[in-house]
Amino acid sequence: MELKDIIEAILFNAQRALTAEDIRNVINDTAKASEDPQVRAFSKIAIENVQSAIEQIKREFDEANRAFRLICVAGAWQFASRPEFSPWMRTLYGQRQRPPKLSQPALETLAIIAYRQPVTRAEIEQIRGVAVDGVIQTLLERGLIEQSGKADLPGRPALYSTTQAFLEYFGLRSLEDLPAADELRRLQVQKPEKLLTVENGNDGSVQGQKTDAKLESKQVENTAKPEDIKNEDAQTQKTAAESGAQTSDLQNNSQQPENNS
Repeated sequence: MELKDIIEAILFNAQRALTAEDIRNVINDTAKASEDPQVRAFSKIAIENVQSAIEQIKREFDEANRAFRLICVAGAWQFASRPEFSPWMRTLYGQRQRPPKLSQPALETLAIIAYRQPVTRAEIEQIRGVAVDGVIQTLLERGLIEQSGKADLPGRPALYSTTQAFLEYFGLRSLEDLPAADELRRLQVQKPEKLLTVENGNDGSVQGQKTDAKLESKQVENTAKPEDIKNEDAQTQKTAAESGAQTSDLQNNSQQPENNS
């Protein structure tokens, strides 16, 4: 009996995705409770051995080109049928009720948070050029982002980061699997001295916007310099284009069907 075979049996019968730590705990707990020398031989298994065995199982199933494979989503492992067999799986299990698709503004905002987290609402608005209060609320309600702390800025604005549900939604193993976006990460964002206060309707549309006298004065100063406006517009267009490209990559990931075995 090999460790690889034990892990394969555990994953095959599991009712949910399991992390390497979950699998090691099952093996160690079984060894402690058993009097069978063959079972007790697997006590105190190192996490590195479990991870190595999981990767070996994955390679074997990939090379065999079976109808199902071993996948890792949000750091947890499970067997799942290949996407090309989804029509038959839908007939077998019925059409699942899926939450509404994310809107383009929501995807763009989510892409900015994913690549620059933790990030404040004001920084997101500076990159997108529009208010995002309603979009942020939608992403919070869907569980795709969360407040991960407070920024060291006047007013202590909230910092936003993605959640495990974000990885599951897009079928990502970890944040390291995000499409490359070095330019979006390097983009310099000026942190405002004071934050804008935006009032939104239920549908996320902007109903009104208040700015302090200092920010209004800064806007008047900027309007007096056409060459600065031209440069700022060019930078905004570049930022929007890169954000849209990453949004497209995330959207494509979210549309790939995956069915659990």
